[in-house]
Amino acid sequence: MRIFRQTTRFCILTAVIFLYTACKQEKKNVEKVGIVPQPSKIEFQNDVFVLDEDTKVLYPESFAPVATFFSDYVNNGAAITMGQAEKESGNTVIFKEDSSISNPEAYKLSVTPKNITVSAASPKGAFYAIQSLRQLMPVDLEKGNYTEDGEKEIAIPTVEVYDEPRFVYRGQMLDVGRHFFPVEFIKKYIDLMAMFKFNTFHWHLTEDQGWRIEIKKYPELTEVSAYRDSTLIGHYNDKPQKWDRTRYGGFYTQEEIKEVVKYAQERYVTVIPEIEMPGHSEAVLAAYPELGCTGGGPYQVQGTWGIHKNIYCTREETFKFLEGVLDEVIELFPSKYIHIGGDEAPKDNWEQCEVCQALIRSEGLADEHELQSYFIHRMEKYLNSKGKQIIGWDEILEGGLAPNATVMSWRGTEGAVEAAKQHHDVILTPTSHCYLDYYQYKEDQEKKEPLAIGGYLPLQKVYSFEPVPEELTPEEEKYVLGSQVNLWTEYIETPEKVEYMEYPRAIAMAEVAWSAKENKDYDDFLYRLEPVLKRLDALDVNYGDKKEEGIKKEKDAKKTEDQE
Repeated sequence: MRIFRQTTRFCILTAVIFLYTACKQEKKNVEKVGIVPQPSKIEFQNDVFVLDEDTKVLYPESFAPVATFFSDYVNNGAAITMGQAEKESGNTVIFKEDSSISNPEAYKLSVTPKNITVSAASPKGAFYAIQSLRQLMPVDLEKGNYTEDGEKEIAIPTVEVYDEPRFVYRGQMLDVGRHFFPVEFIKKYIDLMAMFKFNTFHWHLTEDQGWRIEIKKYPELTEVSAYRDSTLIGHYNDKPQKWDRTRYGGFYTQEEIKEVVKYAQERYVTVIPEIEMPGHSEAVLAAYPELGCTGGGPYQVQGTWGIHKNIYCTREETFKFLEGVLDEVIELFPSKYIHIGGDEAPKDNWEQCEVCQALIRSEGLADEHELQSYFIHRMEKYLNSKGKQIIGWDEILEGGLAPNATVMSWRGTEGAVEAAKQHHDVILTPTSHCYLDYYQYKEDQEKKEPLAIGGYLPLQKVYSFEPVPEELTPEEEKYVLGSQVNLWTEYIETPEKVEYMEYPRAIAMAEVAWSAKENKDYDDFLYRLEPVLKRLDALDVNYGDKKEEGIKKEKDAKKTEDQE
């Protein structure tokens, strides 16, 4: 055993020396290889810790879930069962609750030849330490078949890490309204988020094309609104348009919602549901036409994309309906926030509706934009009374911003600037850098790339995003909570295509949201990304351009640009 351990250590050290030599030629540090997002401070030492069947785990009770997560990961990956230690000694993975670390998501990770020590103020910080440690361990652990000459030993390079996130909000949004994805995939999606230290899953649950959450008070939402009779074939801009004439849909039961929320909590991911209003609501009107302005429609669960003019009417019945929906949503999601949409709500029907016009007059509103503000204010007041706060797309600024609303700025950064100057929290998610339904690779994209909505968003542009708009003063910058990538699924029908569009671009945003601005370097990111992609291979993730050709093209193009 000792001979094998020495041999293993020699192999790792040889690899480190080789990498150091190669990296020095490229003016890079070996310390940065493989850990994404980039830690605040990291220093490798020339040695290894060998985890084997004699390794034990020591932890305070408050860190038991994280210690169990790590133990299960090692056991599932390498069939090594680590017993619980009674006190500090050699060959131990030690978890310490450290109150001197002020940020609850920060951590210290120390790997020495003798022990691994994880220090954090909270279990969340310890969990993120484990995600970094995981990236230092052999990729084969992800496959669940790690063995080396029949010995159950894992060599981990020695390292000292201090790390903390730049932003408190690090999000990914998945639209399940246009296309529906099963619970098991949603769990895999959350697993990947957690690996790269995202902490918020924005679950876009309602759309013109389908309602995806069971509401027991209103059963027709799942009997009618969750299914459409047909779906557009090809791109929206194709002429003539064609449909498949096939019934499509699905929804999550409340038990499934609870299952997903619990699963996410165990990985320190908060799930924020989005219930769209007043627009993107025609699927609801198909089931409850009395909530619309036209006196009964005609309404249908839409099988085509785009913006649809049939939206909620501002009649009293609508507000009571939405309050009933939100009462059940609140019970399912313990998150601080409920996202209420607020985007792309055409005012055509409101302009012609006697009920809406009467409300404008009685409330002394200037126009339909102020009527939408009234709508959002009213729903915010209700949610605030239930202990919740709202997030809305930047259209909620129109007509006046609700008192406690957080703005998610997608039409550029202007909405974020306006809201922050009004001292409202903001989340940056502009189409220019954060919409992962855009094409990844430009060259020969029509031949190489699967159908997408349009646009062009390469990996480097995602990485280049700066979430704090330069127009903000230092005081106003404090209202920037963070950033988020969005995946709208008009043209994304399968879990495999979700992964193709998300990764590796989402990893770039993970570093944008986590790592200090001064620590960002795109060439270095690509260098560290290569072993991460091998980990995605092991996890059977269908990331964009499986052969890394697109990434290599980007590197070659940048090299040519630098030479010129």
